[in-house]
Amino acid sequence: MSRYSIAEFVSSTSQKDRGEGLFELESDRMLEVNLSGRVWTKMGSMVAYKGDIKFRREGILEHGLGRLLKKSFTGEGVRLTQAEGRGSLYLADMGKKVSILELQGESLFVNGNDLLAFEDGIQWDIKMMRKVTAMLAGGLFNVKLEGTGIVAITTHHDPMTLHVSADHPVTTDPNATVAWSGTLVPEFKADVSLKTFLGRGSGESIQMFFRGEGFVVVQPYEEAHLQART
Repeated sequence: MSRYSIAEFVSSTSQKDRGEGLFELESDRMLEVNLSGRVWTKMGSMVAYKGDIKFRREGILEHGLGRLLKKSFTGEGVRLTQAEGRGSLYLADMGKKVSILELQGESLFVNGNDLLAFEDGIQWDIKMMRKVTAMLAGGLFNVKLEGTGIVAITTHHDPMTLHVSADHPVTTDPNATVAWSGTLVPEFKADVSLKTFLGRGSGESIQMFFRGEGFVVVQPYEEAHLQART
């Protein structure tokens, strides 16, 4: 078989069943969902599917007025779609790297931009960063996931996890912060001198400060440029 033949291309890029369960990595940037029931997915993340699968956008009042108000305040917040049925569903998000995490009665906060999919049985809620919202145009929101089940998150390039302890707090850039353990509650602070020193223009540089016991996941990429309010 020729190295560059169509047959070789099809063979080398063909979808492969690994038998890893509900969520499995088809590649490091493609998630396969072996669906038999229902999952939640990020709207627009479906790239292909096989089988009998139906998609339904989250109902306006499906999760109560409180969550509706938070979604309205954040400009639609986290857009989710229910995928239900039987078959193979393939998800991706702008070529970002996919990581699969299993919650075992734990809780996890994920930046709204970085949540790809999660099992239907996991409890979720949108959490506003109220203190930083007053400082940033557009605000900042994340999703709290809690319970038992599988979650898929995305990062630009390889993620790095930093351990947080009472003796070793961690400070991060909000735009590079992907997720953190549910045991942590971040604080926000503004540092004028840092942004000025780095030559990134006038205004305040907003930072997230974590202390306690847990972990923070960051990526080597600033996903959105957040402007400080004047």
